[in-house]
Amino acid sequence: MQLVSCANSQPTIRVATFNVSMEADNYRGTEAQQDQHDPTLLFKHLATGDNQQIKNIAQIIQRIRPDIILLNEFDYSSDPSLGPDAFINNYLQVSQQGQRAIDYPYFYYAPVNTGVASGVDLNNDGKIENSGSDAFGFGRYPGQYGMLLLSRYPIDLHGARTFQKFLWKDMPHNTLGKIKNTDGSAWYSAEAMEVLRLSSKSHWDIPINIEGKTLHVLASHPTPPVFDGPENRNGLRNHDEIQFWNDYLDAGSKADYIYDDKGNRGGFSGERFVILGDLNASESEGDGQRTMMADLLAHPLVAQYELPKSEGGAKSNPVNPNAKYHTAKWGLTVDYVLPSKAGLKIIDSGVFWPSKNEPGSELVEARKASSDHRLVWREVQLK
Repeated sequence: MQLVSCANSQPTIRVATFNVSMEADNYRGTEAQQDQHDPTLLFKHLATGDNQQIKNIAQIIQRIRPDIILLNEFDYSSDPSLGPDAFINNYLQVSQQGQRAIDYPYFYYAPVNTGVASGVDLNNDGKIENSGSDAFGFGRYPGQYGMLLLSRYPIDLHGARTFQKFLWKDMPHNTLGKIKNTDGSAWYSAEAMEVLRLSSKSHWDIPINIEGKTLHVLASHPTPPVFDGPENRNGLRNHDEIQFWNDYLDAGSKADYIYDDKGNRGGFSGERFVILGDLNASESEGDGQRTMMADLLAHPLVAQYELPKSEGGAKSNPVNPNAKYHTAKWGLTVDYVLPSKAGLKIIDSGVFWPSKNEPGSELVEARKASSDHRLVWREVQLK
């Protein structure tokens, strides 16, 4: 999509989020000999330009043509030529099945907490491991399940804020005290609570300049509220990771506790924003803490519009009235594009989920065709 602008109109852009499952473990078994958890597998496939699953993901992006898109579960490397550059050059800038190639001259790519050793026992198995459940965010190697923001418009790198290292204990009214063993004792040791970070990956506030107007992308990927036990440590962490955005948008005293990775304090100070990401929560279904997702959707600064929907989602589970809003193959609404009420007007929206036998349906029918999540988009006009 080209940004639309003329003398009598304001710029209109398309913004999207897509959990692309582009992490190394997704490609295990595609080669005869490989390490079980080879953290370079994604980058090897990006270098070739011929991995069919990645080509299909690129084709979906070329079909929808977002001007700005957040990719969740895109492995992080300190060398961007291995990840973003290779994906853009070898897949997105190459026509996939007749679709027009698309370029993203700007991207934001930064470290995440997944796979980064915490130095303490977080899963209470009596051992301290350098990855897995003892990492700041679950991951078998540093950077697994990372985030990548692609943009056709300039990113204000100096103005970007990241909250990767914000400590969970520093959030007032956090849920840490609710995470207990079956005997009522605290699940996390005092030592663990001193170092445990809130973000399972990271939280980002990335300003983008669109014809002189600033749009802040608020990006994150909270932990799934499952894969734990009766202590519900992942469910409660998911709750607080979403609570962070609720507090961040209340830029008054409620956000005074927040500090970014540069040491700057306080919450959101701009006008326009869009919350992007796989938030791993629904306000009405699933295992997550639904109240916090409902609070975010109803936040007074968030535009109150119907969620994006698809016919393919509706037909995937005809007895579920929420299915038309689902964004994951396994049947939940977890991926969001939430624009601000101020400075933006919603023009259109959708979920890329073609019905069976419709053009493009082959890109989503099987898990290995692209991802078990769907690309979600909104078209907005900047005012």
